[in-house]
Amino acid sequence: MSATGFAPSPARADDDAPLVLPTRPAPPARPGVPWLASAVPVVGALGFWAFTGSAFVLWFALLGPVIAIASVADGVRTAHRDRRRADLEGAQARERIRERLTAQHAAERAAWDSRHPDVAGFLERPERVWRAAPDRETHVVVGRGRIPSAARVTGASEHPDDLALVAASRRLSDAPLALSLAGGLAVVGPPVIAQAVARALVLQLACALPPGEWESGGAPEGEEWVATLPHSRAAGRRRMRWIVGTRAVNDAEIVLRQLRPGEAVPPDCRVVMSLLSPARARVEADGVAEEVEMEGVGRVQARHIAQQLSERAADGGEVAAAVALTALRASERTRDRHGLPVVVGTREGAPLVLDLVADGPHAVVTGMTGAGKSELLVTWVTALSARYTTADVCFLLADFKGGTAFEPLRDLPHVTGVLTDLDARGAARAITSLRAEIRAREALLARAGERDVASVDVPRLVIVVDEFAALRDTHPELESLFSDLAARGRALGMHLVLGTQRAGGVLRDALLANCPLRISLRVADPADSSAVLGSPDAAAIPGGEAGRGVALIRRAADARAGLVRIAMTTPDDIAAAAHGAGPRPRAAWMPELPHLLPLEDVAGDAERLVLGLRDEPEQQRHVPWLLPPTDRGLLIVGGPGSGKTSALRTIAAQAPVTCWIGTDPEAAWDTLIGAAMVPRPPGSVVLIDDLDALAGRFPDEYARAATAAIEGLIRDAGHLGLRVVATAQRLTGIAGRVADLFPRRVVLATPTRAEHVAAGGEAGDYAPEAPPGRGVADRHPVQFAFAAGQHPEQSPPVTLWQPPVGVSGYIGPRRATGPIERWERTGVRVRSVDAPDPTEPEPGGAVLVTGDPEQWLGHPRLLERMRAAGVLVIDAACQRDLRILTGERDLPPFADPLRGRAWLLTPGSAPRRVAVTPSSASGS
Repeated sequence: MSATGFAPSPARADDDAPLVLPTRPAPPARPGVPWLASAVPVVGALGFWAFTGSAFVLWFALLGPVIAIASVADGVRTAHRDRRRADLEGAQARERIRERLTAQHAAERAAWDSRHPDVAGFLERPERVWRAAPDRETHVVVGRGRIPSAARVTGASEHPDDLALVAASRRLSDAPLALSLAGGLAVVGPPVIAQAVARALVLQLACALPPGEWESGGAPEGEEWVATLPHSRAAGRRRMRWIVGTRAVNDAEIVLRQLRPGEAVPPDCRVVMSLLSPARARVEADGVAEEVEMEGVGRVQARHIAQQLSERAADGGEVAAAVALTALRASERTRDRHGLPVVVGTREGAPLVLDLVADGPHAVVTGMTGAGKSELLVTWVTALSARYTTADVCFLLADFKGGTAFEPLRDLPHVTGVLTDLDARGAARAITSLRAEIRAREALLARAGERDVASVDVPRLVIVVDEFAALRDTHPELESLFSDLAARGRALGMHLVLGTQRAGGVLRDALLANCPLRISLRVADPADSSAVLGSPDAAAIPGGEAGRGVALIRRAADARAGLVRIAMTTPDDIAAAAHGAGPRPRAAWMPELPHLLPLEDVAGDAERLVLGLRDEPEQQRHVPWLLPPTDRGLLIVGGPGSGKTSALRTIAAQAPVTCWIGTDPEAAWDTLIGAAMVPRPPGSVVLIDDLDALAGRFPDEYARAATAAIEGLIRDAGHLGLRVVATAQRLTGIAGRVADLFPRRVVLATPTRAEHVAAGGEAGDYAPEAPPGRGVADRHPVQFAFAAGQHPEQSPPVTLWQPPVGVSGYIGPRRATGPIERWERTGVRVRSVDAPDPTEPEPGGAVLVTGDPEQWLGHPRLLERMRAAGVLVIDAACQRDLRILTGERDLPPFADPLRGRAWLLTPGSAPRRVAVTPSSASGS
């Protein structure tokens, strides 16, 4: 029997995934006898006996049986140990699953109790009374027993412990068994106990459904309390009859019968409760039976509960039907420097005016989910926007529960910002921005010599928070700021409207004391209503659509809160409020820096290079971020995809003279050595991409030379009138050595917080979701501008070398056959350096003497003659032997062996980079 008469189960919790039992290991195999190991001592002993003739060595043959017995015994011991370990691990795993199953059952039981409370449940949680819930219109709890569970344990073996755990998972004990009354219900048992059970069922129905859903068609003698129920005084959609006996009933949709033991159950009762004891009953429905613990209510208790329900219905009063905001708002705008009166709804049929200044200056709005709190805030903001221009009022809207309640208001000119969930950096920025607004307004009042914002020309700022509890939980540091605003906001024209589901434990006394305007929609707990309004009345507002948008409002001058129907706002109302509102006022909360910032959108000057924009929330502004000519360097540190190279491209697009040292090792070497040997004109900008990886692209000697050149360039930049801008992924290698030589540093996005700190940033400034080009410089967020254009780095031109007429030499690796075969195809006579006379000329042709470094060093005279008077080509793959082969102290231009490069040595000329394969040649 299901918990709701074969109705579906509540939605499963996120942690209610199927529980999988561990697989039990197979029993260990019986260890075999190690015949071979046992036979070795026997054979050895016999061999020694045959060799020595000594019978004494035959004693060693006994080791064979001993080894066999010990091996078998050890195998048995190991098997027992593994079995015990497996049993222990299995028991621990089952215990963990049993604990998770218990937690899942507890959560499932709580869900059923919330969905289908009995009379005791309604009394314990009065907010559940008349609150809409699935199946509550037709079902009542007939008792507590076992019902099917949504929890599942799988993967069980045939072990009794596994089977018991699987069986336990399928049934939920001590859960409410809710069955439909649509087919009638009969309570069979002694009259006193049966009457107590029937009272509980009637009261449960009265607590579940509000008046109008059902009406009472009478009750047995002695149960006059039923007439006290509000359901007995108002017509309902269905009629319920409580009768004693088996007489026919034709005028009720819900029939509750009370029968004595032995009386026949009429066919109009689908559910039968047979009382077994004062606390136990057997429930039968549709051929399925279940034993339950039932609930009973005494006559005095029933009379008291019925009186409470009657008073609750009377306190609710008559609430007017919903009205559109269009029918209430004024047709013309007005100016009022001393207040913000506006109509937000109706009270007893008349428009209700709220003045945030006179009734406030701050307000608290409470209401549970679905009560209409967000709609009330939207209506209030729309009504103020329609009544006043942007010169009188502006708004900062914050929704910290992750919703989109304020999205329709984003385009109103009065709205200076719509904030959603903030991270740690966003919270810090919020504090800085709002404190800057406080200082700006204080300075304005001081200059004007006034004490109140009503006397100066500045709009009032209304800060509306849709879920203050979420803000307080995620960013407790903001609470002190809001407390400060609440204490000082009246004179500064800064007003708070704080929305929350409950006030208890959320709003501190100091903050609540400065919010005299109290508004409460339906709340779950009477204590929450009392904390806000001074009475529990808000907990009695009907649930569902009937109570949505119904609020109790208490102003400072009110002795008691009044019931109000909040007006409904449509998109047309919002559009009308935007018409003729005036220009958008200065934002109290500057928006974040743009994710994509074109270079042409940032104003600069002729002397300073534009980097982008800098965010200064403490000054409530975004300012151009410029690199002055006096700054000799800038280091940009960031992870992959953080926009480092794009930042260099932005600078290169503006600098009159640039020197780009990029990722191509040959081009980087040429540019770096050229800049070190021939100083660039003053005002030039040297751009180094991937500084930390630059030295690693070269062999040892070249790496040391490159490192020294970079250090010298950065150290002498100020003296030479240069500016050096470099990027690095991490401060390792050469980047770590020269990082402190840069006067400024920017930290872009990094993969981890640890890398951000290692790059020189503060832990609090770490932003893992930062867009490309977003970083931190001098503790201020910055955004690099974006400049369209191609990468300025170009690979140096390299000539494809062809042996000339005459004799030339080629020193290459032993397996370098590709270039040699190409030269042979072009008619070049190729000879080995080990040939008898390799330099014998070929009339009218080209002769190429080839060999590896070891072969050439074996002919020193020939090598010296080729260096002094001939043409010699050394493959870049032979870089390790370069100094020995050339006899030179200076390094030639770097040649990449992976790109088919070589060095060409001719008498009287410096070594030159050439290509020895067609695919690696470029230029001419």
